Amino acid sequence: MSHQKFALKTLLISMAAAMSVQASAQELKKTELPRIDVVGTADNAVAKQPGSVAIVTKEELELRQPMSTQDALRNVPGVVIKPEEESAVVANIGVRGLSAADYKTLILEDGVPVAPSLFLGNARYYNPRIQRMESVEVLKGASSLRYGPSTIGGVINYKTKQPEDGASVAGRVGSHGYKEATVEAGGSAPSGDAVAGIVYTKAESDGFQDKGFIMNDLMVKGGMAIGNDQWVSAKFTHYDNEANISYRGLFLDAYKDGATYNPAPDDYFLTERNSFDINHEWDISDQVKLNTLVYWSEMSRDYWRFSTDNTASKAAGRWVYTDEVKGNNRAFERTGLDTRLSVAHNTFGIQNETEMGLRLMNESMVDKGITASRSSPRSGTLTKEVHDSAKSVAVYAQNRFMVNDQLAITPGIRIEQYEQESVNERNRAQSASTDNTEVMPGVGVTYQVSPAAQVFGGVYKAFAPAVTADALTGYEDQQLEAERSVNYEIGVRGAVDTTRYELAAFQMNFENQIIPANSNSDFQKTNGGKTLHQGIEAALGFELGGGFSLDTNVTYVANAQYVGNRYKANGDLDIADGNRVTYTPEWIMNASLGYKNGGLNTALSANHMSAQFTDTANTKEIAENTSGFFTGQVDAYTTLDLNAHYTVDKQLSVFGAVKNLTDERYIASLRQGIYAGPDRSFELGAKYKF
Repeated sequence: MSHQKFALKTLLISMAAAMSVQASAQELKKTELPRIDVVGTADNAVAKQPGSVAIVTKEELELRQPMSTQDALRNVPGVVIKPEEESAVVANIGVRGLSAADYKTLILEDGVPVAPSLFLGNARYYNPRIQRMESVEVLKGASSLRYGPSTIGGVINYKTKQPEDGASVAGRVGSHGYKEATVEAGGSAPSGDAVAGIVYTKAESDGFQDKGFIMNDLMVKGGMAIGNDQWVSAKFTHYDNEANISYRGLFLDAYKDGATYNPAPDDYFLTERNSFDINHEWDISDQVKLNTLVYWSEMSRDYWRFSTDNTASKAAGRWVYTDEVKGNNRAFERTGLDTRLSVAHNTFGIQNETEMGLRLMNESMVDKGITASRSSPRSGTLTKEVHDSAKSVAVYAQNRFMVNDQLAITPGIRIEQYEQESVNERNRAQSASTDNTEVMPGVGVTYQVSPAAQVFGGVYKAFAPAVTADALTGYEDQQLEAERSVNYEIGVRGAVDTTRYELAAFQMNFENQIIPANSNSDFQKTNGGKTLHQGIEAALGFELGGGFSLDTNVTYVANAQYVGNRYKANGDLDIADGNRVTYTPEWIMNASLGYKNGGLNTALSANHMSAQFTDTANTKEIAENTSGFFTGQVDAYTTLDLNAHYTVDKQLSVFGAVKNLTDERYIASLRQGIYAGPDRSFELGAKYKF
């Protein structure tokens, strides 16, 4: 029996058992199914965190109706999105001066890693669908020690919807032939001790620049009480997407002429993912709680690209394709266990909250290369088959000392040990392995100065592993150190009357940065050196009266620069001291003017991104290099969005949006060509609850 069928069968059995539970002596105490939250929902959850916190709420998601999880993060302080295509099939998220083309921020769904792999590479190839989410948690600072790896930028946790009694249908249509339908249904046992639900979304679009897609997303979720002090929940998800996208973009003259065609009309990015999670929560006593999470996922990513005639392409000013097709196809599988014990106690005569955890995880990836032809574009001759694998163990412990009613100090430590292996399945004599252990201490502090102001701060060490493609290049252990960073943060947050605020200064001292083996650089077989990231985040929210509100945030990344010259293997200068890290704008500014009146909720939002470099040489003029990649500086741009949500009654709500209201023409990013930002688009939808 396949993993997928086994997972689905197990879930259905669990759901049936849950729904057959008879009324018990006590009603279910849980209002939510057990899961691992990054911040939590308690009234003091944010105040406990010795680091910056941002929550994208259910109400915000209902108003803005984002098309993707990346779209939902655009207004979060410190977050930079590198757009490639409107449905955000791949993740391009940067935080606090870390490149949005890299992956050094851990992304979770209900506490489970969502990247195809964390130790093997290709972390960008999957983005959860926003339609099944109820909120998003973003955590930066010393609290990140509870999670790992790749928490240099912090942790993003997408929280899925909880089952609710009843059913609803929602639909949305928009520009470029966009169509979306979502069905939600749920129910509970008469006692309230068991619940179950389903969320299914189907969406398709012709796409901006004819980059169309057809997507299906399914989540089945349920749980039940076991006695009076234990709860178990299970979740199964399925996702598939056939996207007509590519790494190739427009040539410069075509972009300037306002071209709107798909520069790679026959390239396809095909993804499919299945996952299964089981959560168990046990309230051992009023002071002791144990959470255990077991998870499994499999994902395939088939990428079919037509080869190009580069000489003819340059002459034509657009990509000219041959009849040869290359398949770059990868399949991933992950199993993991994450268990966390929380203990409240009064050691040393003060209140303490201790948390200890263990995570075990296995990952594997099969990387196949296939050469095909236009007459048979998705099958052909196998030219490559590599099997990469990783085993990892992580333990952590932290203790929150509540020294008095105002001061809390939280020291902690995390240790991660991992082993990586790469084997050429076409010639098993070619293989290599490596292992590493990282020790990451940290300490965070919160101090309640007054009811209106809390000071927070911390220092902690974080790391991102060298993935197998870099660590084991050429089936040889390159002796690469992990990328490490010592992070500092200090800030203040609070509320005064109708004003909410958070201000934080940060610094990341980043060393051992790796120049990937598949980059345009010759700097491969050693770690790259240091980068320095410094800046300030500020968020302010005002209730202006009369139903109006204003929410703003500004991120200023003063430094995101390389420290020290770096040289190629032949001795030539590769990256100059002081050059800026790619896709790290100096300024990110967001402002949203909202208006509420009865069932009406509207917002006019502005998003500003300052200029960004797209290569480590900090080239200013956009041009194609000898490898077919485009480099240069992306100019600053500002976009406006108008959103509205109207609750007609308890059953019906309608919503709409105009995105890129001014029809700003801008360059979003560069790769093998120019990715143009989406033009002005319109959306209109409704939701009806039965």
